[in-house]
Amino acid sequence: MTNASRTGDEAVAKPQRGIQALDASAQLIGALLRSGNPLALSELARGAGMVPAKAFPHLVSLVRAGVLERDAAGRFVPGPLALQLGLIALQRLSPVREAEPEVRGLAVNTGLSVAMAVLGPLGPTVVRLEESARPQHVSLRVGTVLSLVNTAIGRVFAAHLPDDVLGGMLQQETVRMAGASTKDIGAGKTAYAAKLAGIRAQGIDDALDKPVPGIHTLAAPVFDHTGTVVLVLAAMGTAGSFDSGFDGVVARRLGAAAQRLSWRFGQPSVDDDGRHSGI
Repeated sequence: MTNASRTGDEAVAKPQRGIQALDASAQLIGALLRSGNPLALSELARGAGMVPAKAFPHLVSLVRAGVLERDAAGRFVPGPLALQLGLIALQRLSPVREAEPEVRGLAVNTGLSVAMAVLGPLGPTVVRLEESARPQHVSLRVGTVLSLVNTAIGRVFAAHLPDDVLGGMLQQETVRMAGASTKDIGAGKTAYAAKLAGIRAQGIDDALDKPVPGIHTLAAPVFDHTGTVVLVLAAMGTAGSFDSGFDGVVARRLGAAAQRLSWRFGQPSVDDDGRHSGI
């Protein structure tokens, strides 16, 4: 190995020294992001583990640079430069690609099959399926278009669609897997609306033994920075093989994965246990 090669390898292996002042500024930015709310000087300093006297000069520089600004009450909020950087990052994101590690991790951590769906031209469409190591008779395949009425994945999408959009998509319901008939949709309109309201309140939906007998499914939405559902994640397993309750381990892990992705796509940050923090 040449001296030049050794020097290059050593440079990569050694921890790179940064600028302490910038590291401290980054801690303050991180504290504001974790909060999700405007913060006063003392609150922001405490969140970054600093005394206010140390934090203040960094905040002055961050305001001058446009990374932060102060609202009418003097609290610190993201500034125009931070917003521009955020928009650039969001424009470069590919939700399906970004979600891949969460899909694989969820399958490993739960031992269940995990599906990811997007809202395609014909309706909720499976674009990724990480199958469980344990044999399961799950009829989903990549490309399957799911019912907005009779599947958990479809209902989660439906719960967050504008009424006019949902009404138009329901007219094509019969072409989807487990699709409801026009007659059934009309007869069950009130119950369906109540079900969708419950999904919005719970943040999750289930399908137990329906539409596939013996298979339980839990599904949760992933939002972008505009509040639009961009993905739905679902965990599926044989009935009785896992706790399919909304307060069970699988539901909590599914919800946490969906919320981590939502935060990545621009929603407020989440706590370690998967709950939304801040606004």
